[in-house]
Amino acid sequence: MQAPDLNLLVVFNQLYQDRKVSLTAHNLGLSQPTVSAALARLRKTMNDELFVRTPRGMQPTPLAERIAGPLGRSLADIRHTLATQASFEAATATRQFALAMTDIGEFHFLPRLVAALEAAAPRLSISTVRGTAVNLQFEMEAGHVDLALGFLPDLVTGFHRRVLFTQRYVCLYRRGHALADRPADPAVYEACQHAVVVSAGTGHGAAEKLVERSGLNRFVRLRVPHYVALADVLVATDLVATVPEAFAQRSVKHFDLAYCDHPIALPPIEISLYWHTRYHRDRANRWMRQLIVRQFQRAAAKGDAAPADLPSDPL
Repeated sequence: MQAPDLNLLVVFNQLYQDRKVSLTAHNLGLSQPTVSAALARLRKTMNDELFVRTPRGMQPTPLAERIAGPLGRSLADIRHTLATQASFEAATATRQFALAMTDIGEFHFLPRLVAALEAAAPRLSISTVRGTAVNLQFEMEAGHVDLALGFLPDLVTGFHRRVLFTQRYVCLYRRGHALADRPADPAVYEACQHAVVVSAGTGHGAAEKLVERSGLNRFVRLRVPHYVALADVLVATDLVATVPEAFAQRSVKHFDLAYCDHPIALPPIEISLYWHTRYHRDRANRWMRQLIVRQFQRAAAKGDAAPADLPSDPL
């Protein structure tokens, strides 16, 4: 026996319940000739009459009786599976989202996101990964990483992108630093000692490349792979660091630091949310995308970042 069309099995299941071709057609939204044609194909495929016309309606044959139970349960399982996939209730859902971001992204974003999850989705959790530490394209295509945040120009083919805000770079230093008196003078900037966060493949890495190409001869006394201890180092030394303004704003609140416009004309970068095309219509992924966009819009409204002109494309 050849495997029948799934639509034919739906007709079989409905006819087994209704025992009338006209009622089955009505319940399935089909015409009576369509139901009769489906029954004829089923009879040919299964080499059995399946239903016999009697004064009491279409009565099932012994074969139809044997397969009706398992078939009905299987169709119910399929419907349940599809319904489960199509719906997502954040208030009761239990799952973990993996987000790719830098450590500075964690500083800027995680406090708001965790607070939002506590309120809207008490059983959801998140984990973060470094996009530079994994093959991000492969991990997102495979579903191991749900979303990525930052400046990630390599995520193009097969990915969707939503611009969240634009970010400019500034100079961060201790209060009373010499740069504070002449912040727009490239010569003063060049004469300073510098701390550099090495973060290739990110927006910060792109900004550092532009500084290197400016022609200024900086003395870099310290290179670190992350931002964790940067503010502690700057407050205790005369080092100057090129950092995103959001990090500078956060640092001056907690440390005796100050910042100024960068003497080199560094263009602002776009911080975006990325997701793979495979999960564009996934309800859970879409819910998290919408939550993230709302949080960043609120952050921009409070002045933590420059809001972007958000595209009209649906999330």
